[in-house]
Amino acid sequence: MSALASERSVALLDTLLDISLTAVALLRPLYADDNRLTDFAWVYLNPAGQQMLRQPEVPAASLLTLFPTAVEDGVFAKCHQAFLTGEAQRNETLYQADGPDGYFLLTTQRSGDLLVVNFTHTNYHLRTPVEQALRASQARERAARAEAERLNQELTVAVQVAERARAEAERQRGELERVFEQAPIAIAVYRGPSYTIELANPTVARLWGRTREQLLGKGLFEALPEVAGMGYEELLDGVMATGEPHVAHAMEAHHDRNGQRETVYWDFVYVPMYAADGRINGAMVVATEVTAQVQARRQVEHLNQALEARVQARTRELAEQQQLLSQILGHVPAAIATLRGPEHRFSFFNEHHQRLNGHRAVLGATVREVAPEAVEQGFLALLDHVYQTGQPHVGSEVPVWVTLPPIADPYYADFRYQPLHDERGQVQGILVFAVDVTERVRARQEHEAQQRLVETVFQQAPAGIWVAQGPAHVFELINPQMERLLGRSREQVLGRPYFEVLPELVGQGVPALLRQVWESGQSIMVEEFAVQLAYHAPNEPGYFTFVFEPLRNEQGQVVRIACVALEVSPQVLARRQVQALNEELATLNQDLIASNERLRNSNAQLTRSNADLDSFVYSASHDLKAPIANVEGLLHALHQELPPALLMTPTIARVLHLMADAVARFQQTLLHLTHIVQLERTDVEEAQEVALEQLINDVCLDLAPAIDAAQAQVLVDTQQCAWVRVAPKSLRSIVFNLVSNALKYRVPERTPTVHVRVACQDQQIHLSVQDNGLGLTPAQQGHLFKLFRRLHPGVEGSGVGLYTVKKIVDNAGGTITVHSEVGVGTTFSILLPGANRK
Repeated sequence: MSALASERSVALLDTLLDISLTAVALLRPLYADDNRLTDFAWVYLNPAGQQMLRQPEVPAASLLTLFPTAVEDGVFAKCHQAFLTGEAQRNETLYQADGPDGYFLLTTQRSGDLLVVNFTHTNYHLRTPVEQALRASQARERAARAEAERLNQELTVAVQVAERARAEAERQRGELERVFEQAPIAIAVYRGPSYTIELANPTVARLWGRTREQLLGKGLFEALPEVAGMGYEELLDGVMATGEPHVAHAMEAHHDRNGQRETVYWDFVYVPMYAADGRINGAMVVATEVTAQVQARRQVEHLNQALEARVQARTRELAEQQQLLSQILGHVPAAIATLRGPEHRFSFFNEHHQRLNGHRAVLGATVREVAPEAVEQGFLALLDHVYQTGQPHVGSEVPVWVTLPPIADPYYADFRYQPLHDERGQVQGILVFAVDVTERVRARQEHEAQQRLVETVFQQAPAGIWVAQGPAHVFELINPQMERLLGRSREQVLGRPYFEVLPELVGQGVPALLRQVWESGQSIMVEEFAVQLAYHAPNEPGYFTFVFEPLRNEQGQVVRIACVALEVSPQVLARRQVQALNEELATLNQDLIASNERLRNSNAQLTRSNADLDSFVYSASHDLKAPIANVEGLLHALHQELPPALLMTPTIARVLHLMADAVARFQQTLLHLTHIVQLERTDVEEAQEVALEQLINDVCLDLAPAIDAAQAQVLVDTQQCAWVRVAPKSLRSIVFNLVSNALKYRVPERTPTVHVRVACQDQQIHLSVQDNGLGLTPAQQGHLFKLFRRLHPGVEGSGVGLYTVKKIVDNAGGTITVHSEVGVGTTFSILLPGANRK
């Protein structure tokens, strides 16, 4: 064909496409990373197609992006088949989304590396208003049905995941039951309030000195009366009541075994067991006998008692710090909501969403307005990211607080933020789908214990444990304690044969032990076995007590070996050091006797010095009173003798006033000095039952002139703690000094307001005194409790009151803190020991 003929053909084709009454489109295939054909891009759309589809000549979005229903109505399948096979395909479909509403007839065939699509529709006449209304109703119904199907699909996926998890759990449960029966650690399960023994493995029966027939079906303390009253009942009651596991170390027990009653010690964990309805109906115990270790440790401790006398003070201080740190230290429906716009305004929420989030959501309100804590917890940032990127976000077991700041435990949620698109593919909102999984999270420990008993034992047992499979002893399981004992990490061990991981044990007798257990099917227990591991220093082996226990399958064949090991190197070395310690102790005893004699002499000298100091203070205060009284008398006489005209002169009047003020301040200082010495010498006041409101009201009556003069308001709140057992004089002195200080250091321009609040918690009294006075700078707060330190020179005071308060609080074993801001006010917070009478 000539070039001219070719040009004419192209021009004729262009004209034909321009005037065609049917739509013609050219599409280019789009592929995924694995070369699957997943969509088509637009190359060309003729005028008729542009009019029918309301799109430009080359639409920017792909076929499925513009028309997502092309998958379900079969259009995409026809296009896909036509391009892959090269055969023409036909399709008829009703399309009512995005504007083009009607029946479309479509023919498609591949041409080279493009797909040619020819289509038309049947919209040649106007629809009646009734038909239009019907179609609009149908469109809304289809949209609702599509949304419901999408949610059903998500729920179906969730159900499938749950079913697979349940099947896996059943498989693991069977495996765990076999491990339970063959485990070398003592394991038993109790049920009901009388702790009926439901399960007991052979190890626990052996260690308890009973047969399993003597245990099963009986109450724990009926089967083992010798352990009744030793504290185990209270521990089990606590686990049953709270659902929290209890871990104990070296707890004493008595057992009748080997024909005599023996005192033994246990490391064990009590784990709650749950019924099908979620109630706690029993407990499981996993235990290891540590009697030998306890006895060895006690022998060493007995030898060290003399040495510990030197560090008792430090030990008590550490104990107090640890105590302080310890003090400081079913059916789940879905919550659904939709948020519109970049501000995330609520456009829909269901009742469970309201219950889950404190009934705060309001239609039209933003997430920031109704849940400000979402900002601090990062949820608002996640919503912004989903809205901006169009990518969904999935969270699993995320803690959520519904208050700011957090004042209670969070709830946990699995949630999904799903972007919602408009007809142009733009994000217009977000669907929030959340499930409260708090019970699942809080019950996980028990749930995992029922599914994976070995894992629970591994993680919490104080002994090292591994399980190896087959005659090559390939490591299957290993707990952290065993990782430490072997000096190898989990990654270095799992999936590898025993002697490939630990070649240094080949020549130390371990292969013969493992072979004996594998071939005989009998367990072996070895005590204080000397082993030279790779991380040990040369000629400094570790010492281990361990059990090799065969594990059998359902046919009774040995398929695995479990090892439970305890490192007893410290005990062995301690026993070897006993003789050396005895010799050293004899020498130390002589040193301690001499040290004690020197300490007694020092204490006697200190006692005499304190007595001399007290006598000096009292003598000084007494001896100085008379001269000051004489000066005061002379001033009074001078007032009487001087002529009135002379008394009225500014200089004389000022000098006399300063002298009188100096005498008064000197007298006040002597009084305070005597009071401080009395405070130092006074024994701790005996606690009594005190009505707090009456005590505080009595203080206010004593301060009534000052309160009236300042026109102050004193507000008292003792509703949380009306009656307490406390030292009344000490508490009254604290309240008196703090309230009087609040009145002194007021701001003249505003009405003084003093809040006195008292609360009780954990056998402690929380007292706070808050004012709206002058306030203190951070630098002033650093000198607040120093003796005779006045921080506001323009206000009357001696600098003794707060020193007295601090001394009383310290003597009572309490704490005092201050929070202050200049021009705003000051709050004193005091924590005192004291029992609350309910």
